[in-house]
Amino acid sequence: MPPSPVASERTRSEQNRQLRRVALSGLLGTAVEFYDFLVYGTVAALVFGELFFPGADPAVGTIAAFGTFAAGYVARPLGGILFGHFGDRLGRKSMLLLTMGLMGAASFLVGLLPTYDAIGVWAPVLLITLRVVQGLAIGGEWGGATLMVVEHAGERRRGLWSSFTQMGAPLGSLLSTAVVALVVTLPEDEFAAWGWRVPFLLSVVLLGVGLFVRLKVVESPLFAEVKQDRAESRLPILDVLRRPRPLVLACCVGIGAFTAQSLLTSYLISYATGIGYARPQVLTALTVSAAVALVVLPCASALSDRIGRRPVVLAGAIASAALAFPVMALVDSKSPGLLIVAVVLGHGIAQSTMYGPLGALLSEMFGTKVRYTGASLGYQGATLVGAGFSPMIAGSLVAGSGTGTPVALLLCGGAAVTALTVLFVRETSRASLTEADTDPDTAGNSNAPHTEEISA
Repeated sequence: MPPSPVASERTRSEQNRQLRRVALSGLLGTAVEFYDFLVYGTVAALVFGELFFPGADPAVGTIAAFGTFAAGYVARPLGGILFGHFGDRLGRKSMLLLTMGLMGAASFLVGLLPTYDAIGVWAPVLLITLRVVQGLAIGGEWGGATLMVVEHAGERRRGLWSSFTQMGAPLGSLLSTAVVALVVTLPEDEFAAWGWRVPFLLSVVLLGVGLFVRLKVVESPLFAEVKQDRAESRLPILDVLRRPRPLVLACCVGIGAFTAQSLLTSYLISYATGIGYARPQVLTALTVSAAVALVVLPCASALSDRIGRRPVVLAGAIASAALAFPVMALVDSKSPGLLIVAVVLGHGIAQSTMYGPLGALLSEMFGTKVRYTGASLGYQGATLVGAGFSPMIAGSLVAGSGTGTPVALLLCGGAAVTALTVLFVRETSRASLTEADTDPDTAGNSNAPHTEEISA
């Protein structure tokens, strides 16, 4: 007997309520994770060189500080594999609670770390260890949070709903920049003595809020069906690697967005203060850019539901490459107003246009049995290549050239990789998340039918 209209309406209402709750959980959870992760990058640019690598040339100290920054990015793909495996085997929700707890604990402990003057070489060793824990945690966070939203959402609005998770990055950046902007108003000796610890210690408050919301969400309905049928993949990573094309494309398509993100946020702080900007001026520019990104991201993601993921990502990549040299010229003008314009154009608009549709796009490239592992590894592989080493490479090249030209070239290179990859990625905005693609040779092929999906 079919359900009554009243019962159907009640079911739809409950589904919509759960979708909103999952979207809020994705937004807050990812914001907490990115707050913790980006606070590290911001503080590393400002003070870690002198606190944990004293006695070195300032440029060398900065590069060493960004080396610890890169350690977190190296750990992110490992986190994607680890938490992706158990997320595809045991469930999405439990892994998301675990990743959030790990990230919050690691960040809090960074705020308690003694510096080099207190314990010598153990200070940078412990710093790198906690950074790796952060990387492992965020490596499992994004994939789980994004696909939880995507798997709860309907087919027509997956891009828009997944943008809530994507918005967690600029929201976390906005929070981290705002908190750091407050503490950098302290006298320099007080900031170096204790002020830098405050943003890390405050993460425990955000952790409590995030866990409270996340505890209320229910498991992904698509994974619940897989679990009920006992059809889980035994080794998701092997199933993903047996058909490597979607994974390679997922990694490459995100490189432009992450190159721009790291160079125009964390590295920009070091570069801009090095050429004469005051710290509050740089942090103000980043705050404005993050606020703009919070508007651009859902707009770009919603647009990808209407015209497709590929055209939107491609437009963002072209804009990022076209704006790279003008953006760095504006930064080099040493005008605080033009600095804001530069960061808004390069990061708030161009980078966000590339980044917005990635949540839905990467989730749609893999089947339910391996989606946590595949999407996480693709995303974190892109962050490793695009963001993990870009600040360190930029710091080395700028130290040798004395200009921002290497930064612009790196921005163009990352955007070019994304633009070329889009040509080989099939359109997934109308793909079903429940239909398996039985032909691995069409994985990622832009000419493949829209109803296909990659699955192990």
